[in-house]
Amino acid sequence: MNITLDTGENLFYVKRDGGEHVLLLIHGNMASSAQWDLLLKEIDPVFTVYAIDLRGYGQSTYHQPVNSIKDFSDDIKQLVDQLDLKTFSLLGWSNGGGVAMQFAIDYPDYVQKIVLLSSMSTRGYPAFNTEGKRIHSREQLVKDPGLNRMLDAQKMNNQAFFRSAMDQVLYSVNQPNEEQYQKYLTSATQQRNILDAAYAANVFNISTVSNGVADGTGEIRNLAAPILVIWGKNDLIVSEIMTLEIIEDLQEAGIDFRYASVNAGHALLIDNLEVVLKETYTFLNLKV
Repeated sequence: MNITLDTGENLFYVKRDGGEHVLLLIHGNMASSAQWDLLLKEIDPVFTVYAIDLRGYGQSTYHQPVNSIKDFSDDIKQLVDQLDLKTFSLLGWSNGGGVAMQFAIDYPDYVQKIVLLSSMSTRGYPAFNTEGKRIHSREQLVKDPGLNRMLDAQKMNNQAFFRSAMDQVLYSVNQPNEEQYQKYLTSATQQRNILDAAYAANVFNISTVSNGVADGTGEIRNLAAPILVIWGKNDLIVSEIMTLEIIEDLQEAGIDFRYASVNAGHALLIDNLEVVLKETYTFLNLKV
């Protein structure tokens, strides 16, 4: 299904019908709503679930470049208004966790609770060049050989390139079955905003301190919804340091939160879906 925004963008979404508890799923980078397939199948029927493709991902369009994580947040605001969703909980995976936090800051009246699943930090997701030095500007990103190899692979629909990378860092604990893997690879090659999304994540910083590229906006103080932070102990994409930054910043802002580390890598839904759902149900005060 699609929603047309006033910007002319079309956002694709999947709906899993269920009960009165509404849950909105926000995917991460190199992904789309396709990555929620196992959760959509297994989550309790008390939930009505929406899984979206962010602008420039999956089956959504990409006419206007993304400059910040807030751009994704504003797109979601238009989508939920057109769907007449008044209040709901958010579940954001990886970079989608940053989008979830930004949306809750921008539009707090909509958000009941937030689940951050191996989320990017409150201080962003840092971009480094091939020499391991922090990238500071969009111009540096455009010239970065690593990102350009990824862009070339995307343009050539080189799924072998993405599969090799995913094998090493995303599915380092368990791999999806072949049918799932093909869907996930398609999502990776469908992404049209690789440089823009990397820049937006690099400068994202809602904390009160500098992340080395951007000063903290302090917007974290405007988060009102309780938060569950789930991190996989074997995650090779979101480090423990990034997760501890989230915890430190939530504590400093006086936000009600809970933290759970689980036996999984970055692909928590592949590695340990049962525990992720159990933690989520407990956090949302549901007996299922």
